[in-house]
Amino acid sequence: MASSAGLALCGQTLVVRGGSRFLAISTASSDDDCVFTFDCSAAEKSTPEEKGENGQPIDKRSDTILASTFSKSGSYFALTDDSKRLILFRTKPWQCLSVRTVVRRCTALTFTALEDRVLVADKSGDVYSFSVLEPDGRGRLELGHLSMLLDVATSPDDQFVLTADRDEKIRVSWAAAPHSIEAFCLGHTEFVSRIFVVPSHPELLLSSSGDGTLRLWEYRSGCQLQCCDLASLQEPAEHQGHKGLAASRIAFWGQESYVVLLCECVPVVFIFQLDASRQQLVFRQQLTFPHRVWDVVFEETRGLWVLQDCRDAPLVLWRPVGDQWQAVPEDAVSQRLGSHLRENWAMLEGAVGADEGFRSLYKATFDNMTSYLKKKEERLQQQLKKKRQRSPLPGSPEQTKKVCPGQSDLSC
Repeated sequence: MASSAGLALCGQTLVVRGGSRFLAISTASSDDDCVFTFDCSAAEKSTPEEKGENGQPIDKRSDTILASTFSKSGSYFALTDDSKRLILFRTKPWQCLSVRTVVRRCTALTFTALEDRVLVADKSGDVYSFSVLEPDGRGRLELGHLSMLLDVATSPDDQFVLTADRDEKIRVSWAAAPHSIEAFCLGHTEFVSRIFVVPSHPELLLSSSGDGTLRLWEYRSGCQLQCCDLASLQEPAEHQGHKGLAASRIAFWGQESYVVLLCECVPVVFIFQLDASRQQLVFRQQLTFPHRVWDVVFEETRGLWVLQDCRDAPLVLWRPVGDQWQAVPEDAVSQRLGSHLRENWAMLEGAVGADEGFRSLYKATFDNMTSYLKKKEERLQQQLKKKRQRSPLPGSPEQTKKVCPGQSDLSC
């Protein structure tokens, strides 16, 4: 459910994706400017398209990249696309290792800490694992939910698999026996869009939801430590209500424990700082942008990269200066990265409007009682009107008693 334009970064390797393509660039200042590009539409089709009686494909596929991620060491990179494929790469040097079929379109994926498996979460609520060491091995069903999954994560020791679904639940399952549930983290009132295990504090979990909150959990016990209402952090004129404040990205910078939250429908980035000793999030700043922000990602040695819908400045670097975050003036690296993105701008431009994000996931509310009471009142008024029409008023000629012939009534 993430935007079809996005970022992924590990070490000094930055991947920018848009539509069915991605390009991998180095952020090192001494790099030889080598760029690796890949187009999913040119990859082998794992299964033939099923066609209907009219010869047209039953299930239309766009090859759009739906989710992507690096392994912890950066040695592997994986993505899933709209054609129900899981594509695995080796990054040193870049090489496509396999193209495998997934059962349903995927919404999120992650590597295990040991980098021996890729876990993919799909729209039907299932999590499948695929071997990294056996690139052509079939997927294995690990666990399932009754509703669509939106994110999946693992604990740093690979003991637990954490899953977030459309029905407001975060489940913590034992990786060795996924049917065994350690805990549920309950409290969100809308779909859970993103979950993130804090690397420097592996007992803590961050989550964001369509209810417009960022929450901090001790996930093994399912205990909620803090709830931050994002709408309350904005100016009243900026946003009304919580809709549109579901995070499409939670990023963490280990240097000073900064947490960055990017929401899908507003051109702002919320910056928090994690106080681990008190197990609390402290709101620091709100960054406002004149253009739509597609994605954000931290580079440990440099700061926050922001990918935005602006051809002149598609990639901007932000760093804290004193107590405030500021955009860093363009240097040689920023100019080189921006130049590559401008050359491939059609890749990003084609991704605009290609997805509907989280809008379709909000609960639809129907006030049936008001409609029922209104219709009931209308029926009662109609029945009363008909009754009055059938029953003449007292004293009217119709109400005068008629006397039959032969009766001694002078009125006859």
